[in-house]
Amino acid sequence: MYKEYSLSHTDYRKKRTLLDIAVLETLFSTGMRISELCNLKNSDVDMHDAVIRIYGKGAKERIIQIGNEDVINLLKSYENNYVSEIQNCGYFFTNQNATPLSDQAVRRMINKYCSLAAIELHITPHMFRHTFATSLLEADVDIRYIQEMLGHSSITVTEIYTHVTLSKQKDILTTKHPRQNFSFPEMYAK
Repeated sequence: MYKEYSLSHTDYRKKRTLLDIAVLETLFSTGMRISELCNLKNSDVDMHDAVIRIYGKGAKERIIQIGNEDVINLLKSYENNYVSEIQNCGYFFTNQNATPLSDQAVRRMINKYCSLAAIELHITPHMFRHTFATSLLEADVDIRYIQEMLGHSSITVTEIYTHVTLSKQKDILTTKHPRQNFSFPEMYAK
């Protein structure tokens, strides 16, 4: 995406690619569902405090902090470039026709960049959410915080992400644990 942006020769192309980057960075940075992203109102995004108010399943509300300065600056740039479209439709993520993005538009966006990057794996918007949760678990973030960030009503729903970290744990323990460097050949000689 960033390469496409740097290679854009027209303002139209740069603006369009900026939207793509903003959408995909937001999915990855917040772990929100695609439906939540597509339904974000302009009033739900506070760039001054770097927070996004998300209305999830069952109209449950949660607030997600945008924790990366590059993403904050990117979203500010997007907001500045799309200010009239955002104001005209009331949604934060809008296309250049000032209509809200659809989930299909986001899926096409992901497919486009997978194709450009020669990624054969079928990447879905939910995979960004999965990667968000898994990355936090692998960084030893308490699962209750992740549950809250994802908007899960039950911890058991969030626990589906722990199977990935268990495989990561096995990899770490079999390759990095200091015990792997101990050797007692005389025990095996008998």
